[in-house]
Amino acid sequence: FLDFTIPFYGYNREGAKISLGIRDNWWRQGMMGGIKAHYDCIKAFSETDFTEDLKSVDLPVLVLHGEDDQIVPFQLSAVKAVKLLKNGKLISYPGFPHGMPATEAATINADLLAFIKS
Repeated sequence: FLDFTIPFYGYNREGAKISLGIRDNWWRQGMMGGIKAHYDCIKAFSETDFTEDLKSVDLPVLVLHGEDDQIVPFQLSAVKAVKLLKNGKLISYPGFPHGMPATEAATINADLLAFIKS
């Protein structure tokens, strides 16, 4: 769990400021779960096709995605998802990692608030 934080939070990128607190908290959360639950979760989200579900959503949906996501590639997920949504809005962030809500909270929170207010 600790090693996974490196690509998850983009800590392997030049100039990244590594937060031991974020890494330790990720490890803590991982240790609280069971191996079977972890496996089942990864199996479910990696093998389930949500295409029809996304097509059926009528509400406004904000899709936020880091363009430097090393876990879930931007082009293969966010770009496809927003095209399937009837009322989707995509905000992408150059250089942001998968764990951007933790590493880039101020930016993400501002965009969430603006979307809610719109």
